[in-house]
Amino acid sequence: MNRRDFAKKSVLASAMIATAQFPGLSGSVQQPKRPLKKGIMWGGVGVGKSVLEKFQAVKAAGFDGVEVDSHMDRKEVLAARDQTGMVIPSVCDSKHWEFILSSPDPETRKKGVDALIVALEDAKAYGGDTVLLVPGRVTQDISYDQCWDRSVAEIKKAIPVAEKLGVKIAIENVWNGFLLSPLEAARYVDQFQSPIVGNYFDIGNIVAWGWPEQWIRILGKRIAKIHVKEYSRKLRDTKGMGAGFDVKLRDGDVNWSAVMKAIDDIGYHSWMNVEMDGGDTPAGLKDLCDRLKLILES
Repeated sequence: MNRRDFAKKSVLASAMIATAQFPGLSGSVQQPKRPLKKGIMWGGVGVGKSVLEKFQAVKAAGFDGVEVDSHMDRKEVLAARDQTGMVIPSVCDSKHWEFILSSPDPETRKKGVDALIVALEDAKAYGGDTVLLVPGRVTQDISYDQCWDRSVAEIKKAIPVAEKLGVKIAIENVWNGFLLSPLEAARYVDQFQSPIVGNYFDIGNIVAWGWPEQWIRILGKRIAKIHVKEYSRKLRDTKGMGAGFDVKLRDGDVNWSAVMKAIDDIGYHSWMNVEMDGGDTPAGLKDLCDRLKLILES
C-alpha cells in the first residue's frame, strides 16, 4: 500500500468512526431501542366478548401483552394466552376496592387478603410476576394513620405467599387520599423490608398535583410496573378533576420526553401498560398502541 492509498483509507476510517459516535451525521446509525414492552389493562379492551376475542384484538392492534384482572376463569385465560401468544405480565387485584384493606371491619380485611392471594396465584399461573394492589382508602371514617396501619398489617399476611410464588405485590398510586407524595410512597414500600413489595406507578394519576418524572426518579428501582395514562390540567380546571382524564395519549399535560428520560435514568426495562379509554373498536385499540409507540420513542 502506497502513502496515497494509506492516507485515503485513514481519512475514510476516521469519518466512519465519527459518524458512529454522532448518529445524527448518518441516517444509517440509529439510537438503541428501549427494551420496554407494550401492554394494555384488561378494562381498556372493549373489542370482543370472550377472552380469546379480546386477546386477538389486542394482538392485532400491536400490543405485546395484556394485564388481566384477578378472579377470571384461569382455563379460559390460559387458552387465550397460548392460542394468541400474548404475554400476561401482571394481574390487577379486582377485589381491592370491594374488600379494602383499610376497612374497620376485620372480616372485610380478611376477604381482602384472601382476594390478594388469589390474585398472586393467578399471576403465577399466567406467567406474570406482578400484582397491582390498591392498599386502602382514606375517608372521613377511616383516618390516614388507620389506613396505613391496617393495610400494612394485612399486606404482611400475604408476603410469604408472594415470596413463595415469586410474584411481586405492587402498590399503585391512585386517588384514594393515601400516599400523597413520592417520598411517602417510597417509605411505605421500604418498611416491608422485602423486595417482593414494590410500586405500581401510574403516570397520569399524578399530573393533577405533581410531575410524574419526579416520582419516577424518587421511586426508582421500587417500580415494578408502569401504567401509561394521560391527563389534562385545562380540562381539570374547566370541567372538574375527573374530566382531566378525558384526553387522548400525548394530547394532555404529561411531559412524555421528561418521563421517558426519567425511566431511562432509573434503568426501568419492564412493561408500559396503557390504562385509557378509547379501546372499544379495533381502530381505537390500534390508535392507543400507536400513541404508546410514539411515547416510547420520545
